[in-house]
Amino acid sequence: MQAFQWKGVFPALLTPFTKDDTIDFDLFKISLQAQIDAGVDGIILGGSLGEASTLTNEEKKELFNCAKQYLPEGFPIIINIAEQTTKTAVALAEDAEKYGADGLMLLPPMRYGSDDHETLEFFKSVSHNTALPIMLYNNPVDYKTFISLDMLEDLAAIKNIQAIKESTRDVTNITRIFNRFGNRYSVFTGVDPLAMESLCMGADGWVAGLVDAFPKETVAIYRLVKANRIAEALTIYRWFMPLLELDIHPKLVQYIKLAATATGIGSEYVRAPRLVLKGEEKHRIQKVIDDALSCRPVLPDYLNIKN
Repeated sequence: MQAFQWKGVFPALLTPFTKDDTIDFDLFKISLQAQIDAGVDGIILGGSLGEASTLTNEEKKELFNCAKQYLPEGFPIIINIAEQTTKTAVALAEDAEKYGADGLMLLPPMRYGSDDHETLEFFKSVSHNTALPIMLYNNPVDYKTFISLDMLEDLAAIKNIQAIKESTRDVTNITRIFNRFGNRYSVFTGVDPLAMESLCMGADGWVAGLVDAFPKETVAIYRLVKANRIAEALTIYRWFMPLLELDIHPKLVQYIKLAATATGIGSEYVRAPRLVLKGEEKHRIQKVIDDALSCRPVLPDYLNIKN
């Protein structure tokens, strides 16, 4: 159904803005190139880190077209769907397929806390209106809706629902999914400071956040774990942890954008109602970033690892 595999590192890309609140497409291309050079396996547009709720549909289309034109032919581009109504979610899925997207990441309904039956019907309605492969996003911590194993059982017959972004913050849920479904679903870790633990438990991939600032370190950890070079991965992961913890704060967008600014592949500008960091908070987060940069590890030749 799809030309790509649900495995590897898929950055949830930031949307760079100019000081004048327009999309900075030149900086977006710099970010894309950094991800390609680091060896990521696909990208996700319009997620929480991408500030999708503040983007117009036309801006989302422009971001997709820019990425499609810039990236190598066949490079997977996944569009995130986080909508309040089934109708708009279906329409966005249909539009993404028309644009030429390679897959979708699908959240439960936003704002309304749907029950299990309503959530299932929402997922089914979207999946039945597109041929694109779908990754469900399971994040009850932030979005209050838990996709249970029984719900995954109900969805197992739908062939284009193929992957789960596992963000429950309960690493044991990965084992439960594999025990119940075998390889029916690909499982991605979606919580940066639990990424290595999740990969060691067999997660197929990583929907990553700090990859937006540190793409090489992110991909290195993934490939080293998959090559069973655990000690080498752990050294990088321990260095990375103070940065990775920026991914689980309500201001993760501002924090990760500040980190991307420090590494030269992003800017700190955000779209209101978000505001750029100031004062003590900015100083505190900048220190976390600067401390990490002062002892940034030398990476092994991870790009030539054969998994």
